[in-house]
This record gives sequence, structure tokens and C-alpha cells, in this order.
Amino acid sequence: MTSFLSALATAHGVATSYVDHADRPTPVAEASVLAALAAMGVDGADPERALAAAEDAPWQRLLPPSVVLRVEGSVVLHGVESDVVVLSVELEDGTVREIPVSAEVVARRAGRVRWQADLTGLPLGWHRLVARAGDRTEACVLAVAPARLAPVAERAWGWMVQLYSLRSESSWAMGDYADLRTQLARSAADGAGLALLNPLHAETPVLPVNPSPYSPSSRRFRAATYLHVEDVAEHAAASPELRAAVAALRPAADPERVPRDPVLTAKLAALQLLWPLHRAEALAAWRSEQGAPLQEYAVFCALVEVHGTPWQAWPQPLQRPDSPAVAQAAVELADRVAFWCWVQLLVDEQLSGLGDTMAVGVVHDLAVGVDAGGADAWALQDALALTTTVGAPPDLFNQQGQDWGLPPWRPDRLAELGYLPLRDVVRGTLRHAGGLRIDHVMGLFRLWWVPTGGTAAQGTFVSYDADAMLGVVLLEAHRAGAVVIGEDLGTVEPRVRESLDAAGVLGSAVLWFEVDEGEQLPPSQWRPSTLATITTHDLPTAAGFLVQEHVRVRHQLGQLGVPLADESARAREEREALLRMLRETGLLQRFGGDEVLAMHAVLAEAPSRLVLAAYGDAVGDVRQPNLPGTVDQYPNWRLPLAEADGRPLGLEELLEHPGVRRLTALLAEGVGGPITLVR
Repeated sequence: MTSFLSALATAHGVATSYVDHADRPTPVAEASVLAALAAMGVDGADPERALAAAEDAPWQRLLPPSVVLRVEGSVVLHGVESDVVVLSVELEDGTVREIPVSAEVVARRAGRVRWQADLTGLPLGWHRLVARAGDRTEACVLAVAPARLAPVAERAWGWMVQLYSLRSESSWAMGDYADLRTQLARSAADGAGLALLNPLHAETPVLPVNPSPYSPSSRRFRAATYLHVEDVAEHAAASPELRAAVAALRPAADPERVPRDPVLTAKLAALQLLWPLHRAEALAAWRSEQGAPLQEYAVFCALVEVHGTPWQAWPQPLQRPDSPAVAQAAVELADRVAFWCWVQLLVDEQLSGLGDTMAVGVVHDLAVGVDAGGADAWALQDALALTTTVGAPPDLFNQQGQDWGLPPWRPDRLAELGYLPLRDVVRGTLRHAGGLRIDHVMGLFRLWWVPTGGTAAQGTFVSYDADAMLGVVLLEAHRAGAVVIGEDLGTVEPRVRESLDAAGVLGSAVLWFEVDEGEQLPPSQWRPSTLATITTHDLPTAAGFLVQEHVRVRHQLGQLGVPLADESARAREEREALLRMLRETGLLQRFGGDEVLAMHAVLAEAPSRLVLAAYGDAVGDVRQPNLPGTVDQYPNWRLPLAEADGRPLGLEELLEHPGVRRLTALLAEGVGGPITLVR
């Protein structure tokens, strides 16, 4: 790799080497670097020329593309020395403040100069920065965020909820928003302070439905598949005959799997029957409140009903959301556009108020990205690198690396767009939320870009303006009064955890990963500013870990990167290290040898601010919800909750299950202080 190409990569945040999970320096192939640059519109064929253009670009504009501050900071301006620069801030409330610009030139380049202006004393919010110099006027977005979030007021515990798996007697073959209300009410009565949900991002409303909540159509809106039809206001206003017609659409539940296609088909048919009864005034108010993002999503849904997926296969004039053809189609499909706006109103109504009585409330999970053929990728395509995908480099659990198939944000375009696409995504996820969990929070700092046609191991890291990205999250979370949790697992740079801690963002402490030099850390050595769990949706359950189910399944599906004997030996060593720690701390003996209860006692005794248990761990389920690296080889996101023998559990039975009751008692007592409970 030439020095010019290396410098060009650095200028655009593309890594030419990185440190892997074993702390080994690892070079990146030149082809991977060129692919990442190309995805940002940078031609690396003549790196010397491209580098010169990149270095000159900031000097040709008066203002930077956007400015994100944490309480206060400064902005640099560029022009000619004879210019008189007038700088002002147009605040959210409509008032204007003049900003002094220092007359001192801080840098010079090719006949142009740089000045600096301090931005202090501004209110938190989304503002507009305006600069005038001679006959030139430029403006950019100015976001002023808090320095850090308020700390979590008190320790709290709760449940990790895979909502689709919580099926009740009244749900339509999969868990829904009414089942969530039931779960929250019971856990709140038990003393729980929060519930962490799998992402509820919106799906593309045509078949087949992608079961993965981490590959949604839109992160700005919520899934219609989870609607509880009988709770829709229009259902209550319907005639007995119409309600009977709706009830007849209810699909049968599959005891072994959680289907989505028949559920979505049935619910959309039911909503179509109820659509003539929609509340016109409420819908008009909702559309006015949500504005352009809702209109974009609804237009996409109307178009996808006609033209299918992905949108890249639509007629060329419809592939741009701002095209005249799309505007005309929105008029022609006005009824369907209104219908899809109404569906989102129903979703919003069913989520409103959930968890409001809890200390933290509902914590929504923010997926890393969106389906390249879905609504957000169509509407926000100018902010995405659509010719590449994101994933993760190889590590101990995923030895071949991961390719999640999701297009990443383009860091340059995010800045040009004032980070407004990111703001809308965070704001949409935080609606009706007490907290936000950011999956793969390292994505605010850097993402692993996988080149088209390459393997996951052939990617490279691309960096983002972490201060700006984190500032957007902090501002929106502050306004929502929400706690923020970053999933900081895997290959993590030290600066990530340092930045999160300084910003008041909790990290993630997972029992399987709390290890130092092969020894399991006792709870006293865990990080305090964390959310503590036994596992995650991508990792073994407690029972699965103990019986090495994760080794067996990955071997069966060809997912191991090492010989089976070696992986089995490593898994046994990890299990023995865990049991050794449980014995040395006395927790295993305290719980009569019950290894799963002792594991959860570790969470309770750790200093972590928040503690979560999984229902699968409570009932002995050995199957993890998702097996990374697989699609159809494993029933990802389609498993109902089941006991160790595979017998599925309905929500009513689950909430009264002895295992759930035991864990509830342990956490309710243990999170508030030292555990004295004995099984």
C-alpha cells in the first residue's frame, strides 16, 4: 500500500490495520481499503490527487457541514483575510444570537485563512448557525448536547423480553403489545424497574417478513406485526358482525415456531376491515405531528405493495423519494398512504404509557442498521453507503467474522445532513421509552465495513465523528429523560468505554465475558457503570452454556473455525472457571448447588446499576434466540419460550413458572442489597 493511499484512507477514517480480539496487530488488505473508499464516493485509483482534494475541501467553505457541541465549544470558519465575518445562531425558539468571531487568524493555506469563534452559553437543542462574509452566506445545523446524562437514580432489575416469544391465549400466534402490557404489569408488581425489549422497529409490510428484529425496514417507526387488533379503538367502535369477521382472521399458533407471515397477513386484513372506521381528526393530527418521516415511510409502504421488494428493482423514477414520480404516486395512492400512517398511529397508541410506573420503564433496543431494500434505506439513501455492509471481525465466539448485511451510515454525508437522519432514528426509538440500548455501540465510533463480494473477515474499520454521534444520542436521551446503555462487547477500543463513562452511558457486563486471563471475575470486580446480564440474544443461555449446546449447534451447522475437540475443551475450561468462581464466592453453596440461581446471584452482588434476567434462563431453555452467522440454518428469532425439554410455555404459565418466581425473588431481594435468600 502506497503512502498516498494510506494517507487518503486516514483522511476518510478508513483503517489500514487494526488490533484484533487477541490484541494482535492485523493489517488490512489494499482491496478492502479501496472498497471502503469507493463506498464513500472516493476514487482511490489516483490517491495523491484524491488526498489533495480531501485536504483542500474544508478551506473552500465558510462553515463546516455541521457542528455538534457538548454544552460549549468552538467553530472554525474559512475565507479570505479581507472578509468581515458575521456569525449568528438561530435558536429553536426563533430568537437570534450574534456570536463574536476572533480577528486572529489561526491558520493559512493557499491564500485562504481560518478563524475561530467560541460557542458558549447556548441552550441545549437543535439550532441553525449562520455565517455571512461579503456576498457569501452559509448555514449549517448546530446541535448543543449535554456533557453527560444524569446518573441512574437507583439500582433496578428487570427482564430481557423477546416479545414475539411471549404468546398468550389472546395473542394472534405471536406475542404482541397487549402481551407486553401484561408482562410489564406483572413484573412491576414484583418490584422490577425495567424491561429490555428486542427491537420493535418497523418491518416491510410484504411477504416474506424478515424475522430478524435487527434487520428492520425502518428504525424511525415501529412494527405493525405486534399490534393487538382487539385493542384498536376502531375495533371497539365496530359492529358485532365486523368484530366477528375480524376474529375469524386469527391464525393458529405453531407450537414449535413463531410465524410472522401468517400473523402479518391476518392483522393487515383485519385492519383493512377496520380502516373505514378510522378517526379522521386523530389521524390528521398524527400526520401533522410526525411530518415528513411518517409520510416517507407511508409512501414507501404504499409503493412496496405495488412494486414489491427491494426498492432497487422498482421503476427508476420511483427509486428516489424526492422525485416527481414519487410525488405523483403519493397522490394516486393517497388512500394507502393514509392507511399506513394510521397503522403507525395505532402502534403508537398501544405503546403509549407502557412502563410509566417503573423506575426506568421500557428500554428499547436500537439496531445497528436497516435492510438495504427497506423503507429507511430508500428514504435516507443519501446518508448510507449502499454498496457495502457492516459486521464484525473474527472473534472467539464468531471465528469467521460476521456480515450483518446492513448498509452503514456514510460519515461524510451524516455531517453534511446535520446528523438529522441519526437524530430521527434515535428520537423515534426513544418515543414512549425510559431507556435506549444501542446494539454494537462501537458503531458510534467505528464500524466494520465488509466489501461487496468479500467475506466478513476481509473488511476494515471505518471511523465516525464519535463526539458528534454521541452528542446526538445524549441530546435526544436528555430530552426524553431516558437512560442509555451501550452494548460494548467484543473488540472494543479503550476510548469507547472511556467516552461512554464520561457521557453517563452505561456499558454492558455479560457473565460469559467477565473473565481475566482465563479466570472468571468475582462480582466485586465488575464495572459499576453497566447493565449486567448472564447472556445476550446472540450468546448461549445459562442452561445451554452448562451443557455446551452452543458448541454442539455451531459444529452441526459448520460454524466452528477450529476443530470440535478444541472448541469443546475451551468450553469446558470456561464452564469450570465459572463454577470455580461460584464455589469460591460461596454463591453455589448458598443456593444449594443450583448453578443458574448462583449465576444470577453474581449479577445481584455486582455493583452494576441495572440487572436483567432472561426468561429462557429462568425456565431452563437451552436454545439461544439467535445464532450469528446463520439465516435459515437455525430458527433465529422464531423460537417460542420453552422449558428444558422443549415444551413451549404460554405467557400465562410463564409468569407463574417456578423458575421465574425463584429468579424474581432472588433479584427483588438481591438488587436492593446483600443476598440472604436461600433456595
